[in-house]
Amino acid sequence: MNSARLKGAVRVVGAGLLGTSIGLALTKLGIEVSIEDASPANQKLAIDYGAGRPAKAGEKPELVVVCVPPDVTAKVVAQELAMFPGAVVTDVASVKQSVLQELEEAGADLTRYVGSHPMAGRERGGAISGRADLFLSRPWVISPNGHNSSRTIQLVENLALDLGAAPVTVPAAEHDRAVALVSHVPQLISSLLAARLVEAEGSDVALAGQGLRDTTRIAASDPKLWMQILGANAKPVAAVLRDFADDLQKLVSALDDLDAPGALATVGRTLESGNLGVERIPGKHGGKHTEYAPLIVMIEDRPGELGRLFNEVGEIGVNIEELKLEHSPSAQVGLVELYVMPAVIDKLSAELIERGWRIAG
Repeated sequence: MNSARLKGAVRVVGAGLLGTSIGLALTKLGIEVSIEDASPANQKLAIDYGAGRPAKAGEKPELVVVCVPPDVTAKVVAQELAMFPGAVVTDVASVKQSVLQELEEAGADLTRYVGSHPMAGRERGGAISGRADLFLSRPWVISPNGHNSSRTIQLVENLALDLGAAPVTVPAAEHDRAVALVSHVPQLISSLLAARLVEAEGSDVALAGQGLRDTTRIAASDPKLWMQILGANAKPVAAVLRDFADDLQKLVSALDDLDAPGALATVGRTLESGNLGVERIPGKHGGKHTEYAPLIVMIEDRPGELGRLFNEVGEIGVNIEELKLEHSPSAQVGLVELYVMPAVIDKLSAELIERGWRIAG
């Protein structure tokens, strides 16, 4: 039985990571999804994965979701509004104000357009990276434009809810300012840090641990896509970077002369402020990361061990809230850091030990 909030057909334009993931999730709910991409190969791959079917002539979708690069989002939204006069059109671009301005200048029907942006993604894109659970428990920003009816907005909210996301209403300009801080600047800082490895000695890089992997993971993202995103949100990003540069310069000055008055205090405040900032980042269920209790399990470096661990945690009846994995190429074991609710940490530890797992911490 279809328990979805959306009842009509959905058209997805763009078979990349987000488009494919949306198609996969909606199809699982029994919603009729057509998916289209400028690249026949991308479209075929998404369809083969089960993200929808090819579009048919004469279709009348209830909702159109535009999942194309930011520099062509407004153009495609305008085309979809014209092609399907009975449909509500939303997009998933990571910038909202510039898209809205382009549509206003083009004279598009803004009553049927609602900008949105799922705060979810992966460092690798394309249909091949699509996942039906990509949006679970993630914020889904909805940016009404002042011309929308409550029914139009509700349709986009229903999309987010059907995908397991948490809809939150944020005006376009405020959205762009916020994502500059929580998404766009982190990408640049990660890229800058990873770039320092290019000319580094191989023996130095060989010492890398999980900290470097964590902080450079998103540096593997598509540069072409990010150039478009940053180009559309340049001023808010630059404002955050200027503040970051000021903080960095103060820290550099302190480290250059730790004997100077206040130098050590500056370093200490930097680290303490980082602790306070991390505590404000929402966890899986909207709480703080610090609400979860960590358990580090050692696993053998052989096929199937990670899957066996997850299966046995499930058999014990414990839900994994967060996960970190550390593995050194020269080591014969990996360290799996499981984060669970504090109430079950003792039970999980005891039962894993009983099953023969080694607990490292």
